[in-house]
Amino acid sequence: MLKLDILVLSVHPDDAELGCAGTLLKHHAMGKKTGIVDLTRGELGTRGSAEIRDQEAAESGRILGLAVRENIGIPDGFFENTKEYQLKIIEVIRKYQPEILITNAYHDRHPDHGRANKLVEESAFLAGLRKIETSFNGELQHAWRPKQTLHFIQDNYIRPDILIDITNFWDTKVESIKAFGSQFFNPDWSADEPQTYISSPDFIQIVEARAREFGKSIGVKYAEGFTSRKILGVDTLFDLR
Repeated sequence: MLKLDILVLSVHPDDAELGCAGTLLKHHAMGKKTGIVDLTRGELGTRGSAEIRDQEAAESGRILGLAVRENIGIPDGFFENTKEYQLKIIEVIRKYQPEILITNAYHDRHPDHGRANKLVEESAFLAGLRKIETSFNGELQHAWRPKQTLHFIQDNYIRPDILIDITNFWDTKVESIKAFGSQFFNPDWSADEPQTYISSPDFIQIVEARAREFGKSIGVKYAEGFTSRKILGVDTLFDLR
């Protein structure tokens, strides 16, 4: 078993890069084991294909120094919060036993994001119930519930509960986003496909503006924001910025 310190369970390949790549890079530099499991292959995306996004996700995972990058193949756009998909996610959580789980925003421009948030959060709770049985490679899995479940912030503004300074990792975060050359602005992309909201050259500037806005709140250049349904605590007041 490969135990992870931080596991991101997000619905589309590239959601994690946009929402929390800087945080993953920062903790990887601290020696923490990080991983991403994408719920879908993003097969309904206007540009590219599932096969292309598989390759892009693998390259981004290399840039981020991930210990693992997987895809569990839930249908893009048409999934629901059902027992079938909860059990798939429970199996993943028990497989990697993360201390911290990160997933999609509470609500967002893309309806998949909010639905994935609820699916993952409920599954994370259920993963801690020992009477729910799952197996991996023919062996019964042990119950496991992450200590914290956090939600990154996506296109819609949501007031964060916590901000992480990612200033030293901003350039590499952008590199991991640009690994998805079929999705974001890419002057070398030659396929005859329509432009989209996220393929506009302005989109990455929007992402940067959000990171700068969050950074300004804590006196740094760039930051990523997260929300939590639980109250978060620190050891002392001097840990606060």
